[in-house]
Amino acid sequence: MFFLFFFSPWPGERNGTRMKPEVKRYTAEVGGKTITFETGKLAAQAGGAVTIQLGESVVFSAATMGDEVHEEQDFFPLTVEYEERMYAGGRIPGSFFRREGRPAGDTILIGRLVDRPIRPLFSQDIRNEVQVILYSLSADFENQLDILAINAASASLAISDIPWDGPVGAVRVGLINGEYVINPTFQQMEDSDLDLRIAGTADAILMVEAGSNEVSNEAMVGAIEAGHRAIQPLIEAQLKMAAEVGKPKREVKRSCIPQATVDTVFEKYNQSMETLLDAPHDKHELADRLAELKADAVEFFAGEDSEKQSEYGNAFEEAYRKVIRSRILDRHLRPDGRALNEIRPIWCEVDVYPRAHGTGLFTRGETQVLTSATLGTPRDAQEIDSLSPVENKRYIHHYNFPPFCTGEVKRLGGQSRREIGHGALAERALVPVIPSEEDFPYTIRLVSEVMSSNGSSSMASVCGSTLALMDAGVPIKAPVTGIAMGLIKEGDDYVILSDIQGAEDHLGDMDFKVAGTEKGITALQMDIKIRGITTEIMRKALDQANEGRHFILGKILEVIPAPRKDLKPHVPRLITVQVPIDKIGAIIGPGGKNIRTLQEATNTKVDIDENGLVYISATNVGDSDAARDQILSMIETAIVGNIYTGKVVRVTDFGAFVEILPNTDGMVHISQLDSERVNKVEDIVNVGDEITVMVTGIDENGKIRLSRQAVLEGWTLDQAVAADSKKPSSGHRPGNSDRSRHNSDHKSGNRGDDDRRHSGSGSYKKQR
Repeated sequence: MFFLFFFSPWPGERNGTRMKPEVKRYTAEVGGKTITFETGKLAAQAGGAVTIQLGESVVFSAATMGDEVHEEQDFFPLTVEYEERMYAGGRIPGSFFRREGRPAGDTILIGRLVDRPIRPLFSQDIRNEVQVILYSLSADFENQLDILAINAASASLAISDIPWDGPVGAVRVGLINGEYVINPTFQQMEDSDLDLRIAGTADAILMVEAGSNEVSNEAMVGAIEAGHRAIQPLIEAQLKMAAEVGKPKREVKRSCIPQATVDTVFEKYNQSMETLLDAPHDKHELADRLAELKADAVEFFAGEDSEKQSEYGNAFEEAYRKVIRSRILDRHLRPDGRALNEIRPIWCEVDVYPRAHGTGLFTRGETQVLTSATLGTPRDAQEIDSLSPVENKRYIHHYNFPPFCTGEVKRLGGQSRREIGHGALAERALVPVIPSEEDFPYTIRLVSEVMSSNGSSSMASVCGSTLALMDAGVPIKAPVTGIAMGLIKEGDDYVILSDIQGAEDHLGDMDFKVAGTEKGITALQMDIKIRGITTEIMRKALDQANEGRHFILGKILEVIPAPRKDLKPHVPRLITVQVPIDKIGAIIGPGGKNIRTLQEATNTKVDIDENGLVYISATNVGDSDAARDQILSMIETAIVGNIYTGKVVRVTDFGAFVEILPNTDGMVHISQLDSERVNKVEDIVNVGDEITVMVTGIDENGKIRLSRQAVLEGWTLDQAVAADSKKPSSGHRPGNSDRSRHNSDHKSGNRGDDDRRHSGSGSYKKQR
């Protein structure tokens, strides 16, 4: 039996001979730099594939649509995955398997950042699965990859056969010395008061993500306007790509509800919905009554027809959406009866539980967040293994959203992308007020547990974090509060809502989160569901948010007006000691022996950074002081004329060797052991005896000469030196006795790098 297989030729393949594909490049000048899109070289079987390059940083994106129509789903199945490849930066992953594993938090955040501006431009009635996959191919540690990823995803969709209403462009905007800088480098961002990422179409803004150092509303709006102008060349380049090499858009089956069906349900049930919304209710009461009304509508219109039941069930949801939006837009009636700019009732607590280093409980309406603060040593900083110059973090924020907070039962697993994103937003909001490591050398971890949620839980986490930090006694520069704003827009008419709850978020057009101090904005995040908004709408939303943040700040300050002056009893006390760099090895010891012994003896934790700054932490202040004293004694240098009490470590015919400081020996000549003539050293001292001596000299080789006679007779230094000069020259190099513990590897201040890197013994780490 014979089988014949027929293969369609690859692009560029003729007569069975593979030909090199034609590569197309398109460029855009943005912020004085050239960004290059390239297509045709890679991933020919994807729906659309491009690479984008800025400097020597390159990101690849492939967009593909599946053939199967998932009619049973009631949502558009889009997935966006960004995968960081460590080879892009010439690195081998630090995991046990030496390959990329579960994506790190920053990698997940880039995936979310790409998803947010492209999703609103898809028709939500598509049921074919769409997948956008991005890789980092090259990282120059100068030009950042996240903005490139958004543009790459947009370009791959624009030239693909996937129905999509793009393209979009994206840039980063910095604020350096009062000037807006487009796509600043990693190095430039160190001096920037703003890190704003913006994406949009040619005429509207789709996504904004920002962290800032208390910038004003006007400065933020100015940055958004500058960013929107800067994306235009990127959009033009993609439009040219789509026109020249883009595939025809595929015709796909749409899953839409007939408008006539929606109108029929609306006419029959809109008054019942109005009555339901006018009655007093909480979140669950409204949901239960609405479910009963929906069941009644489905039974009335569809009866036992299962196909019709689904259609009329979806039509009921659309009719309810129409009722909610028209009430807000036309009559300014929100679901819970509040005014457009009214904040839900707030109550707060601090010092909630006894052993935590700091706790803050923030409740706003039906949303409640408990944040706990933990203070640790520099050793507790999070190590970062990514394509970023940042190697560790000393301030960390985590956010947890368990199913019970919405009254649901779900399987528990790892943190979702949403949880990681909300934690990062809250972390970013507080970064500008966290004290510097020099002023407060603790590692700080905040964990926000969402106990109840009905909207704005990420901003409640910001407020709870402020409470927890002040309760812990962290000297933050200013309290930070946050608020979530909403938008209902039909045509040119719109209203802005303060402190949105769940239904307003779900049925509205925008989720606009703003956090900041009384002085200015520290974080901003905007997601929209429509085709974009103008800067004028954003300006009004920021002004209204500012009023809400000041109201919330007043509620927080009623509970705790300033950070506590003292740390809580269970917080480890952390003190620092600066030591010479060449003394680090003496403190650590061979294989970390010295520092381990020190920690065990004083019940402390000790870290040493590469610059010789020693961090000592202990719950008991006396333990910290004892460790500090020992460290100072370990690095102390003998001084001529000083008197020391030391232990005799070796006896010879001509004198005794005394350890006057850790790892530092000197010799007392037999003629200097006593006021009277000494015939035999052992007549005066033996190994293990403690004697008090004066340093009478240190020669050019570092050998120390000691005198017990000078102490016994109360000589001055000059008298001791004069007497010493009459004696035979002798002495000993510090830390160089012939005892095994004083071998050449143990000379004070001459430890090897292997000893310094002994992380299990409190060795130094590179800190940022």
